[in-house]
Amino acid sequence: MKVIIDLTIVPIGVGVSLSIYVAACEEILNSAGLKTALHANGTNIEGEWDAVFAAVKACHEKVHAMGAPRIHTNIKLGTRNDREQTLEDKVNSVETKLG
Repeated sequence: MKVIIDLTIVPIGVGVSLSIYVAACEEILNSAGLKTALHANGTNIEGEWDAVFAAVKACHEKVHAMGAPRIHTNIKLGTRNDREQTLEDKVNSVETKLG
């Protein structure tokens, strides 16, 4: 099953700058071959369910290995079974309606 998620991983107990952890997760997501779109408060990810959630697990493992004692993660996800939809499809649909 294909899934599109919005992922925000927040390491706790590592200070206020989190970009090194974001970069580490982006490398994992890219090496997994997933389609991603980084944004100011997280990353949109598109792919097969098992591959996406395996990558999320790998991100958690990596961030813990980098010294984060705790992690808080927010995931919003959506699936469809009536047709395939991409990240671009969702954005284009809204932009078309905006003119």
